[in-house]
Amino acid sequence: MSTRVTFSADGIELAGHLTVASPGAPAVVLTGPFTGVKEQVIGTYAEKLHRRGITTLAFDHRGFGESGGRRAHEDSQGKLADLRAAVGLLSAHTYRIGVVGVCLGGGYAVRAAAADPRIRAVAGIAGAYNSPARFSAGNPSGYREALATFLARYDEELPAVAPGGAPAAMAGDEPYAYYGTSRSKAEHWENRVTYGSLHALMTFDALGAAPLLSQTPLLVVHGRVDAYCSPALAEALHEEATGPKEMLWLDARQHIDLYDVEPYVSQAADAAASFLHKHL
Repeated sequence: MSTRVTFSADGIELAGHLTVASPGAPAVVLTGPFTGVKEQVIGTYAEKLHRRGITTLAFDHRGFGESGGRRAHEDSQGKLADLRAAVGLLSAHTYRIGVVGVCLGGGYAVRAAAADPRIRAVAGIAGAYNSPARFSAGNPSGYREALATFLARYDEELPAVAPGGAPAAMAGDEPYAYYGTSRSKAEHWENRVTYGSLHALMTFDALGAAPLLSQTPLLVVHGRVDAYCSPALAEALHEEATGPKEMLWLDARQHIDLYDVEPYVSQAADAAASFLHKHL
């Protein structure tokens, strides 16, 4: 049974669900999709990993869900501070700590693991391994123009998802099929985000953490087809990581298949649990 916990990072109170497995079991902190809250994707994975013998901490990052901070705003460095604080909380239970990231959380997970020696293993599931260098490579002027637009409208908000091709931070029918329907129902999720959040996403370098993982085992689980989190970047992360590493390709046809669709979610959870028990 999970326990509601609160802890702080940079003076901001964060809210989470801690589910303890057997005494001394390995533990993971979970970080999830853009705008996501703990009752959605990472809550699903927390439950599955706990059933597989792992203590889990699923929490709301600053600005989202029940946590404090500036509302509906993606703060890349702040989220890394949140992860450091979450690892600190788990340190009271065990020194065998890993991090599991799903979607955007995959990128934060590898960046956190690269900078925090307390994290002894990292797994990314359908991860977004953002790379400003690669984003800008094909169209440098377009990339700079997008950044300028996001900065000019930094404090304005737009919907996170919207139907029928309407403007949204996560545009298209696929994100709406999850966040805009009962599939993602969560009391504290809000369908809004700042334009500044988009600037944060476009400038956050997750892929650059790969060479820093020489002492941290890495698992990459990804769908063969993914229109929102690039399989090519997932493959690049695996190739460029310098330590022990594994990769599992799943035959999912959509990014959100790895949010809540079987058999893909259980396949990902099985792979993550096996990897974590091996390395923690």
